[in-house]
Amino acid sequence: MPDLSAGELKAIESLREARKDILTEIHKTIVGQDAVIEEMMISVFCRGHCLMVGVPGLAKTLMVRTLGQILDLEFKRIQFTPDLMPSDITGTEILDIDPETSKRSFKFVQGPIFSNILLADEINRTPPKTQAALLEAMQEYRVTVAGQTYHIPAPFFVLATQNPIEQEGTYPLPEAQLDRFMFSIFVDYPSRPEEIQIVESTTIEHAGKPEKRLTAQDIISIQQIVRRLPVSRHVIAYATDLARATRPKTIEAPKFIKDWINWGAGPRAAQYLILGAKARAIFDGRVNVSCNDVRTCAAPVLRHRMFTNFNADSEGISIEEVIKKLLETVKEPDEKEYK
Repeated sequence: MPDLSAGELKAIESLREARKDILTEIHKTIVGQDAVIEEMMISVFCRGHCLMVGVPGLAKTLMVRTLGQILDLEFKRIQFTPDLMPSDITGTEILDIDPETSKRSFKFVQGPIFSNILLADEINRTPPKTQAALLEAMQEYRVTVAGQTYHIPAPFFVLATQNPIEQEGTYPLPEAQLDRFMFSIFVDYPSRPEEIQIVESTTIEHAGKPEKRLTAQDIISIQQIVRRLPVSRHVIAYATDLARATRPKTIEAPKFIKDWINWGAGPRAAQYLILGAKARAIFDGRVNVSCNDVRTCAAPVLRHRMFTNFNADSEGISIEEVIKKLLETVKEPDEKEYK
């Protein structure tokens, strides 16, 4: 594992102050939701994608749009509908005629996926064929059309929203696509004081406008630091133990996992637990990554990678309760074992 340079250490220290500025700018538009905002920022620092799940009216779209403004990135939005086609996302080839020579040739017209931040609004309202158009882009950061490959400029993030209560006319996301999202972020109702503030601030003339704080190059530099930040072996072992304990058919799985879970998380979960823990430490201005950082990232990393069975559903056991019990059950490894 390479050591961080003096410049990288200084950048981590300065990010603590930048965090305050980022939150200040976002709160010019968004009231509360600090945990959601932090999870979004962590996924950005990890080159990850987010699925935001919440009922209508909780400012999910506004949060993503505001984040794009603050990070000085190109932002595009796709409203997913049942008649949306894959080419509406990736782009398509059109017949182009040169006005001078009358020569005909095909020209590729880029779709909205060629951006830095792509908001996939109500992603579960479009058929699987169109949902799959995002798969290659989310994993490989490229698009293939008519045998030609087109690379998407970095940084690139897909931030998708989903309505959990209105299921008529929707298409549940396939497990393969769910696994492409680093975090599944639950956006909850605001508290009473926050809701009062929301009503006050949105029923008057509001002049506050977020200012740009981080450029695309700043984001890329932070992403590189996240990858280079060293992590203790016992922290990696803890993240791995958490992921392995979610699989009901393994010997490491506790009894309640075998009783309540049909399918657990794959190796990508442990990778994202470590990346998320590293980004969280950097976001706090720290260079030491702890098991507590891993625990903090556990819910958004695991909640869309674990699937409850009939037993859990009949007993009213939610995936959040399973994750909470998992964190109480899986103990941290002894550091002495890895020295």
